[in-house]
Amino acid sequence: MGKLFPALLPEHEAFIRKQRLFFVGSAPLQAEGHVNLSPKGYDVFRIVSPTEVGYLDLTGSGNETSAHLEENGRITLMFVAFEGPPLILRLYGKGRVILPGTADWETWAPRFELLPGARQIIGVDVHAVKTSCGFSVPFYSYDRERDTLQRWAATKRDDELNDYWRSKNAESMDGIPTPLGRRIAENAPFEDERGANEKTRP
Repeated sequence: MGKLFPALLPEHEAFIRKQRLFFVGSAPLQAEGHVNLSPKGYDVFRIVSPTEVGYLDLTGSGNETSAHLEENGRITLMFVAFEGPPLILRLYGKGRVILPGTADWETWAPRFELLPGARQIIGVDVHAVKTSCGFSVPFYSYDRERDTLQRWAATKRDDELNDYWRSKNAESMDGIPTPLGRRIAENAPFEDERGANEKTRP
């Protein structure tokens, strides 16, 4: 039976830190809009407090979560036990997009290793934590991280990443603009503000 909590407990935090994969859900306000669900790998999730978390968001072929957060802020994060005792843990909250060059970025970025292709940070104020049994979730064993995304991003110059973001990440599939898209439209590229490595500075 599911249990609801107002904030993360120490055992919840310990469970999250063991997971190598989590899922992000968001949706637009319009009834015909597309609900988005994205898996996230790598060591990109951070717990700031029992009611505040965030993750480093890497370049992808879409930018749905960013657009939805800009429109309405709603976000759900889900962690699932694929090894050990069964458990599903969901975080419900209000999310925000944190771009390089902002005051929030200067606060958040030091918490992460800035991987190649990093485009933004998603911060979340958590207002509910829900656990459920996960009895039907199968066992899976972790092998290794895929390095395809990082290898791809590491070959891109700053201007090439900006061009990719402009064409692929400026709005959602429903036409909702993203903060990243507006930033690029204002001709404010991310050069000298990201610092993951000398080639990409994502």
